[in-house]
Amino acid sequence: MKFFIDTAKVEDIKKANDMGVICGVTTNPSLIAKEGRVFEEVIAEIASIVDGPISGEVKATTTDAEGMIKEGREIAKIHPNMVVKIPMTVEGLKACKQLTSEGIKTNVTLIFTANQALLAARAGATYVSPFLGRLDDISVRGVDLIREIAEIFAVAGDIDTQIIAASIRHPMHVTDCALAGADIATVPYAVIEKMTKHPLTDAGIIKFQEDYKAVFGE
Repeated sequence: MKFFIDTAKVEDIKKANDMGVICGVTTNPSLIAKEGRVFEEVIAEIASIVDGPISGEVKATTTDAEGMIKEGREIAKIHPNMVVKIPMTVEGLKACKQLTSEGIKTNVTLIFTANQALLAARAGATYVSPFLGRLDDISVRGVDLIREIAEIFAVAGDIDTQIIAASIRHPMHVTDCALAGADIATVPYAVIEKMTKHPLTDAGIIKFQEDYKAVFGE
């Protein structure tokens, strides 16, 4: 399973990229809004840092296929690595089909059922983004959705759409998604940082330092 970082905060993208663990970035209207910056400027800066897929979403207020297609074409022009993020709706599927036919990569987002993922895949989506954290919030096991989608895609045999596990809240979500068959986990920087930590690692480092100092001094 590969890692994308889920943010529009350039500082966090730089830190994660320096760690050498991410190969892409996902954003959404809420994340862009938090930064209070112009969408195109944020995306251009991200593209200068990470050489991999960058998902940029159509406007949240655009609900018709024609509008999504128009915006998707503009997003795709920003950088060759751009992926157009489209909501899982009937109009979104129409836009996905058209953009895909034009060679534009798409990420169908807000997936909450396996059927939605299958429809998006058949519409030609490059990626589907099931939101496991939001399912967990309503007492539905989100990782089960990841597993169902992975099994359905495997059974079909002719689906190239990749599964991006989204709405990741903690390190165990990452482990569960890797075991369930997700191709990618898109993770906030805070979760990536938590994944590096373990109390026994910290204790081991302290012990090694103490042993070194006992023999060689400071």
